[in-house]
Amino acid sequence: MTVVRTAHERAVTTLTLDAPESRNALSAVLVGELTDALTRCGKDGDVRAVVLTHTGNTFCAGADLRDPPPPEAFVGLLRKIVELGRPVVARVDGHVRAGGLGLLGACDIAAAGAAASFAFTEVRIGVAPAVISLPLLPRADPRVLARYYLTGERFDAAEAVRTGLLTAAGDDVDAVLAPVLDGLRRSAPEALAETKALLTAKVLQTFDRDAADLTALSARLFSSPQAREGMTAFLERRDPAWVV
Repeated sequence: MTVVRTAHERAVTTLTLDAPESRNALSAVLVGELTDALTRCGKDGDVRAVVLTHTGNTFCAGADLRDPPPPEAFVGLLRKIVELGRPVVARVDGHVRAGGLGLLGACDIAAAGAAASFAFTEVRIGVAPAVISLPLLPRADPRVLARYYLTGERFDAAEAVRTGLLTAAGDDVDAVLAPVLDGLRRSAPEALAETKALLTAKVLQTFDRDAADLTALSARLFSSPQAREGMTAFLERRDPAWVV
């Protein structure tokens, strides 16, 4: 069963994460299918822009703890979004956690509706937001980001805009995105590609410089005793041993 659905209308391809039973968690299958779908979009001359959205009440719950993707595969997905020769727009109308925020950070434009909430929950299960920092640290406000990286607190769409995680938010995410998609449809394809390259150059420099180290850090932390306790506690719906 496919977990990424594709639709196309007026030069915009919509990729929908469709694994609501797992809250669209980043499984090896989902990461692979999304990477493949983006690759196809990059080769299709009829695609002016890509919208990344979801079914269910969660855009993405972060890594699938039962079937996590290899860190290198997730890095590859994030880089694919950043370097794709088409703008990628995130449409969020639900919850976003941990690795899902990496997807938002990689997108060129991100909008959310009233139902959206956000949290960097890595520290609460004994790991760190390592790989997702590749697109996030160059783009988000470092002082605001520090608070939510370190505490795992939940925050709303208005705060996500202030942080730089979102471009815009409103009661109706489709109303927020309507002028954005109209603008993309009015823009010349080659000009869009070159403009995106200008905007993402520093983000890609971060990938080139830090991807190997952050991938190694992620792998080390996920295999640590602390992470095993944190993930077990999460799956058992209890506090981990370090909570005081």
